[in-house]
This record gives sequence, structure tokens and C-alpha cells, in this order.
Amino acid sequence: RLVPERMVPFSFPLSRCALWDPVPVGDVIGAHVTYYRNPRVSLLEKTLRLAYRHAKQNEKKSLSCFLLGTLALSEDGEGVTLTIDRFDPGREA
Repeated sequence: RLVPERMVPFSFPLSRCALWDPVPVGDVIGAHVTYYRNPRVSLLEKTLRLAYRHAKQNEKKSLSCFLLGTLALSEDGEGVTLTIDRFDPGREA
């Protein structure tokens, strides 16, 4: 369990390219998780470093990869936590 007193802020390293493509893909859907719950995203540093290293080593401008994790409801039922703990670089075409 994470203790807020031990948590330290982190910053993303400067990069010449984004780690993801900001262009929308597919049809728009509504996900109103924030209306009923307090959302929280937890990203493991190891996962972020792997994604950053993969993007830095790849010579392509655009690359496909996945961030995988779990979605869990808090014990009190008031919050939702998305924990991103795995990086999958995908397959080269």
C-alpha cells in the first residue's frame, strides 16, 4: 500500500518525440468514471523507463506499443485506481 508521505513527485525527461500518438483513433465513447468515482493513475517507474528507452532507441517517428495494467476499486468504494505496471513494445511489421 502506498503511503502519501513517502511519495515523491517525478518529472518526465525532455524528449524530441512523444511516447504516444495524440491523434484520436476510432469512434468517440463516453467514460464517466470521474462522475461517480475519484480516479487515480499509478505508473511504475520501471514501466515508464522501459517505454522511454524503447522510444529513444527506435528510429521510426511513429511506433506501436502497449501499456498494460489493472483497474481496481478502492476498499471504501469511492475511488478507482488504474495501475500501469507492464510495457509491451508490440511486434515489428
